[in-house]
Amino acid sequence: MKQVTETNQGDIDVKRISNLGELAFESFCREYLPVEMWHWENDDAMRLCNPESYSGHDFEVFGYTVDVKTSRDVSAFLPKTLYENDPDDDIIVMAWHRDNEDALMLLGWVRTRTLEGKVSAEESYEGGNLSKLDHLAVRPMNELIDLGPNTAHMNQRPSSPFGPGDRVVKSGDADASVGVVIDVLPPEHEASVMGQTMDGEEIQVTFPATLDEGPGDWRTIHPAKLASYCHDQQIKCYTYKHTNLEFAENPFVSGDRVVKTSHDDPDVAIVITAEDGVQVVYEGQFDGEAVPVADLEEYCASHELSVYSYSVDEVAFADRE
Repeated sequence: MKQVTETNQGDIDVKRISNLGELAFESFCREYLPVEMWHWENDDAMRLCNPESYSGHDFEVFGYTVDVKTSRDVSAFLPKTLYENDPDDDIIVMAWHRDNEDALMLLGWVRTRTLEGKVSAEESYEGGNLSKLDHLAVRPMNELIDLGPNTAHMNQRPSSPFGPGDRVVKSGDADASVGVVIDVLPPEHEASVMGQTMDGEEIQVTFPATLDEGPGDWRTIHPAKLASYCHDQQIKCYTYKHTNLEFAENPFVSGDRVVKTSHDDPDVAIVITAEDGVQVVYEGQFDGEAVPVADLEEYCASHELSVYSYSVDEVAFADRE
């Protein structure tokens, strides 16, 4: 939540709930609406963990401006509350968030002009029971589809099996270097490589040696933030069609922190090389000294540190610190 943590303005929990609502509606749009007929204002900001746009709305759907309101308290969806908080957008989508859970329910949507009429009616109503006008006839989500052209069930979800942080190699290349997936773009983004448009989903990949040259310890960064880190630090990434990549059989590279899976209380080891298995030195032998990844092999040899060899199946990545 960079827009909160870097500006010291706003509430992280509130912003998180708001973002979850936008993600839920984005999933609805991707499932049912043609990609060329809707736009998410915060698509790039969300993927790159950057501050949100300052647009007055969250989405454009069929030319209508749409704002997503997410709340734990259903009273936030009363007509007067909705209209007073957001009178300018064309449509408001309501998402209910349950306490202490990430699951949301899209309750429905309403036109703001309907809210305006509802509020006006409440103000002029002279009956003895105002509660008769408290309810709002929310339109079900599937009726939003009727605002645009007739379409079948779209199902435009990404088919790529890869996610940020995955270790991959180029398919069909026996000597391919292990890369790190940085970002997976939605399928509607038209990807191109060397000026040629590709059919398939765009995967942004960089390589551990490139990341090692960066200013921070990229291995301690959550995979979801790698795209933001590379963008901010101008770390070079490469574009691949997702069908041209495969998961690395040996995902380990020099500098990785690993543990031996057969140990009940394993000590952390540092990968020195990863050829014909994995060669590691246990972290305690470094006595707290930070050795650059590029110098690990030479350092271990000159200091006569004990190197242990394991098969790929015997080790696993250690938890991030």
